[in-house]
Amino acid sequence: MNGKTAPWRNWQDFRAAQRELRLPAGAAAHIEVSIRYIDVGEPRRGSLLLMHGIPTWGYLYHEVIPAFVRAGYRVIAPDFLGHGWSDRRDRFDRSFQDQARMIDALLSALGLRGLDIVGHDTGGAVALILAIEHAALVRRMVITNSVCYDRFDDDMLDFGHPLRWKPRPVAELVAELEESLAAGLSNRDRLTAGFREGIIAPWASEEGKLSLLRNAAALNANQTMALVDRHGTIRAPTLVLWGMDDPWQKAEDGARLAQEIPDARFQGIDGASHWLPQDAPERFSAAVLDFLGS
Repeated sequence: MNGKTAPWRNWQDFRAAQRELRLPAGAAAHIEVSIRYIDVGEPRRGSLLLMHGIPTWGYLYHEVIPAFVRAGYRVIAPDFLGHGWSDRRDRFDRSFQDQARMIDALLSALGLRGLDIVGHDTGGAVALILAIEHAALVRRMVITNSVCYDRFDDDMLDFGHPLRWKPRPVAELVAELEESLAAGLSNRDRLTAGFREGIIAPWASEEGKLSLLRNAAALNANQTMALVDRHGTIRAPTLVLWGMDDPWQKAEDGARLAQEIPDARFQGIDGASHWLPQDAPERFSAAVLDFLGS
C-alpha cells in the first residue's frame, strides 16, 4: 500500500501512481474489467475510501490525499467504471448500483471492510447505496455536494444524449467541461491549469468522449429516489458536508439528507462551491478529519 503520496507535480504523476486491479467477469460486470486506483498511506487510524463523481476521477482529491495520509489513513481513491483511467470500453453499465457493486468487489479483492468513506457528487449516491446495502463496508461516512433526490445537473444530462453529442468534435466537449469546472468553483484562483487539464484529460479523445457520454446516460433520478425510503436504515455515523455556493446540488438537499439519516450532522462551508475538495481543500480535509476524529 505504500506509494508516493504527493504532492504530485501534475495529473500525469497522479495517473502514474495509480495501481490497476482486474476484476473477473461477474464481480463488477459481465466481463472482466480493469480498475485504476490510488492506494497510499498506512492505516494507523484506519482506511479511507474517496469516491469522485461526474465528470471527475480520483484526481479530484489530489490536494487533500496528503493530509489524510499524514493523519494516519490508508487512502483508497478509485476511478469508477467508465471514468478516469478505469475500464472505458463501451460494453457495460455505469449505474450507481453497478458502481457500488464494483466498489464492493474492489474492496473485497483488497481485503478491506469497515472503512471510512467519502462520496462526492455521484460518488455520494454510491456511498448511500454502500451504507444501505453493504453496511459491513462502512464505518463512518461523509456525503459531500452529492447527487440526491431528483436534482441532476442539466449539462450532464445533456451529455447523455448520444445522438446529439457523438457527432460533435472533442473540442466542443472540452469547452463545455471547462465551463462546468469554472461554474463549480467559488474561488476562481482554484481553477488552476493543472486542475483543469487533469480533470479533462480522460475525456479529451474520441474514446474518452464516448465514455463520458455513456456515464452521463447512466444518470437517473429513479436510482436516487429509490433510496429515499431507505435513508433511515443507515447506521453509519454520517457527516453531510456541503459547499454552500453549489449551483447544481443545493444545500437544502444536503440538509434534508442529514435529517433523514439517523443522527447525521449537516455542515456547510461558506465561500465554496461544488468541487469542494479543490475549492477549499484545507477546510474540506479539516472538516472530514474533525468528524472522523470525533
